[in-house]
Amino acid sequence: MSRYCPFRFSTLLTAAGLALLLPASLHAQTAPQQTAQQAALSDSAKTESKAERKPAETTSQQATAPVAVNPAAQKGVTGKAIEKVKEVAKSASDIFNRVPCLPPKGGSKSMGSLPRVANKLVAGLPVVIVAFGSSSTAGYGATSPDFNYPNRLAAQLRRQYPTANISVVNAGKGGEDAPEMMKRLETSVLDMHPDLVIWQVGTNAVLRNLDPAETAKLVEEGIGRIQAAGADVVLIDPQYSPRVNEHAESAGKMMNLLNKVAELRKVGVFPRFAVMKDWHEKQAIPIENFVIADGLHMSDWGYACFAQLLGDDIIRSVGQIKLGVAVPADVRAYRPM
Repeated sequence: MSRYCPFRFSTLLTAAGLALLLPASLHAQTAPQQTAQQAALSDSAKTESKAERKPAETTSQQATAPVAVNPAAQKGVTGKAIEKVKEVAKSASDIFNRVPCLPPKGGSKSMGSLPRVANKLVAGLPVVIVAFGSSSTAGYGATSPDFNYPNRLAAQLRRQYPTANISVVNAGKGGEDAPEMMKRLETSVLDMHPDLVIWQVGTNAVLRNLDPAETAKLVEEGIGRIQAAGADVVLIDPQYSPRVNEHAESAGKMMNLLNKVAELRKVGVFPRFAVMKDWHEKQAIPIENFVIADGLHMSDWGYACFAQLLGDDIIRSVGQIKLGVAVPADVRAYRPM
């Protein structure tokens, strides 16, 4: 797997005005129709990829000849771009067609502020987000790379901030936890000069019976290095799934320690375990709707809803500064539900 998988819509956003056609939020919609929809989307993605490569292959042949701009043809290209933008928005919401993506009942508490990201957006500067983690960041279980959580998150943030230059780098690598991740923190994360690092960690440590305290110690060290580089940080804790639940005591310790580290280092935490548990126990969504047959990794719907709720939290956190609310930089800890 490639180490870096940035997800871009540069072709779709050639005109900033076109992106304004996108909704600021999606209608909750998903699952029984998922397979057919994803197959169609995957075919569409392949077609788009071929279409985008063709001009690049012919550029050298056309470079020597002047190109006359036909207003009618240009209008046709603009119309196609508009339709493409609409298709992207529709594909992002199709997966919630039957089973809506809802936050935990009673709502979630604020992640706090993300000053680096907010200030970059206010200044109109590019924003780089690195999704750091293991297989559930890489997207194992998704039927297409388009459906992993970093790509879903990138699409949502670009819909919310259509004129912003937002890059999401997928630095997930299957089978890893804090010990392995720390070895590549420099090359996979810091060398990307991130404004925000979303660090998913702890699941494999639980499955491998590693000491949660040792994991927490490494995570604290890693957060310190990321903060020293000037980036905001959000931690993602383990997923609620049958295989993780087999190690309930270790998983509980892991989540408690990650929350303590987050509070100590003043960073955000997205409580993935609590959110997924709410899907099943309070929203009565069958586990097989959001976890694949291996009992561990998330399904397309699981990744999509996770990304949606995480994106909502990020947007709210950025909004605290964008709307002029004075939020101290040292108050950024997400209080667990």
